[in-house]
Amino acid sequence: MTRTGVALVGLGPGSQPHLKSLADLQHRVELRHAVCRRPAQADLGPFNGQLAATADLDAALADPAVQAVIVATPAGTHLDIASRCLAAGKHTLVEKPLETSLPRAQALVEQARRSGLRFGVVLQHRFRPGSQRLSALLQEEALGSVQFATVRVPWWRPQAGYYDQPGRGTRERDGGGVLLTQAIHALDLFRSLVGVREVQAAQASTTAVHRMETEDYAAALLRLGHGAPGLLMATTALYPGSPEVLEIAGTRGAATLAAGRLQVRWHYGREETVEAEGPGGSGAAIMDFPHDAHRALISDFLDAVAEGRDPLVTGEEALATHRLIEQVLAAAAQAG
Repeated sequence: MTRTGVALVGLGPGSQPHLKSLADLQHRVELRHAVCRRPAQADLGPFNGQLAATADLDAALADPAVQAVIVATPAGTHLDIASRCLAAGKHTLVEKPLETSLPRAQALVEQARRSGLRFGVVLQHRFRPGSQRLSALLQEEALGSVQFATVRVPWWRPQAGYYDQPGRGTRERDGGGVLLTQAIHALDLFRSLVGVREVQAAQASTTAVHRMETEDYAAALLRLGHGAPGLLMATTALYPGSPEVLEIAGTRGAATLAAGRLQVRWHYGREETVEAEGPGGSGAAIMDFPHDAHRALISDFLDAVAEGRDPLVTGEEALATHRLIEQVLAAAAQAG
């Protein structure tokens, strides 16, 4: 198998699952460049000693052996960096969220679609085994018709060591608070499973637990894709943090997905469980989760490049989740 040449841009903590995944996929991938602002301080994880970090993005994009780029930099840089990647003819995979604002996210997605290149977004919760099994059950209508669904993200992020970092929780760097930066994974999975037709009412606030520009608590009443009611709650102020939970009630049974662990119970007594791969990073240790889902997402992206198809999580899909977040915040602002 011919290996795909890849460049990774951004070597902060969020790059570690990507580096581990690329190491696992070395039979398919050649990591040719690792780009960051301060190469001397870079942690290349499993590639330490094998590859030297660089600050020269232009050189990485000029390398004809690089076919694809993973952009793992802060959200406010995505439009600029991904645009350069696309202009250089590179298939591009961007970390969540797409950008710091809906217009900038929209501009990036439109540019990617015009390029004719493969473009994907790192919303890896869709690739967890429990998520995939639940998706299949819903497509088969094995739970019957959905009557209601809830998603709760009761996480914790400390002020010291997290929100005290420069730019954390600001609109300029992150684009938003708990919804766009943390709960986006659970919200994207929830929306992909049951759809969201309408935000009917919402609240959002910054609790006294944190000093930050954006929200650390949000809740909303939703109308789901087929008309059933839905409920959302997300926070980073609930110490010490608990797994995110998605619950779906159908006419034949119910499903609970907690940090990747799926439990399904049918009314006639049958039960099914899909175990999680590991912890979910719900507390202060933000990277305390396995990289299996990242590896599966990157593998799907490589398949998309090879097969000339869209990846599972397209720019349009990520844009729909970003749009839902903006609708929740707008409804909360209107409610005062």
